[in-house]
Amino acid sequence: TACLISLLWVPFGIFLFSVCAVVIGLIQAVIVVYGFYHPHLLNQQIQVSENQNFYKRHILKIILRGPILCFLAAIFSFFFIPLVSSSTYQSTLMKHYSLETFSFYLNEPLSKERVEAFSDGVYAIVATLLILDICEDNVPDPREVGENFHGSLLEALSEYGPNYLAYFGSFVTIGLLWFVHHSLFLYVTKATRLMGLLNILSLAFIGGLPLAYQLTSEFAEKSHNEIEAIQVSCVITFFASIFQFAIWTTALLHERETLHPFARYGGKEHAFMFAKLALYPCVSLGAFFLTCLLSEFSTEIFHLMQIVIPFAFLALRIFVRISLTVIKSVMSLSRRKVVLLEEEEACLSPTETHS
Repeated sequence: TACLISLLWVPFGIFLFSVCAVVIGLIQAVIVVYGFYHPHLLNQQIQVSENQNFYKRHILKIILRGPILCFLAAIFSFFFIPLVSSSTYQSTLMKHYSLETFSFYLNEPLSKERVEAFSDGVYAIVATLLILDICEDNVPDPREVGENFHGSLLEALSEYGPNYLAYFGSFVTIGLLWFVHHSLFLYVTKATRLMGLLNILSLAFIGGLPLAYQLTSEFAEKSHNEIEAIQVSCVITFFASIFQFAIWTTALLHERETLHPFARYGGKEHAFMFAKLALYPCVSLGAFFLTCLLSEFSTEIFHLMQIVIPFAFLALRIFVRISLTVIKSVMSLSRRKVVLLEEEEACLSPTETHS
């Protein structure tokens, strides 16, 4: 009896899931039809197009593809409840529907605005989690301040110094990674599905930064666990930043379509973008190897590195700008001298030139 009940629950769950998917798909289809019934709600490109019916059919075809399959699955599970298991269900679908139905082209365009909005939401949530962590667990109790620290709040706060340092280091890391992400998509003119996939992978590791903060603040002592906590933080930061670099590399492969001219090869911002995106992968790898070589490496040093990195990069950018300005001014002065000498030689008479 128990085996029969468990066998019945599998197709029943498939039926409920399929019904939910069908309802969601129908709601999306109604939204699309309503949008085409009121053309001012549509994209500007579709509004001015003469093939609005083609766009409507194409969008509805994409939206209803999944609900139709789920509807067939619901019918199948309803009539064969005693016989269907999940493996039989999947194999039957694969026989009737080829993989071409689920084709996924990585170079197809993706809404850049949606990618940026989703990314900003993830960064905001991660920063909020850090703030909640530091506010919840690192505020001294008034009774402890009076009994253990002679009523001095500053002395009580000094006990939480490693936690505050870990918070500032982690928050600076999130802020700079967001800044790099913003700079990257500022020069991206068209996003693709591959870029969206890489962005999601980067955000997945961004979401692990509160975990890195918890590890480095809890194990802020001279121990083997402290080194391992730093290494985990380095790994999370490395993958969060290396996937951003992968987005940049993907955009460079089709730079005429996806990048602003300033950020392409030879553009005036290309070198700075490369430096921004390569900063955290190099620093996180360097910190990881330092933990393997130096036994005195601690969480305090690691978090101080996190805090100093943005200022060092800003100083480097200012230094490069000043150096380029000086070089350009020196070259312009030398060119002026050459032009003046040529003008003087042209003004001299042939005899004066010969003498």
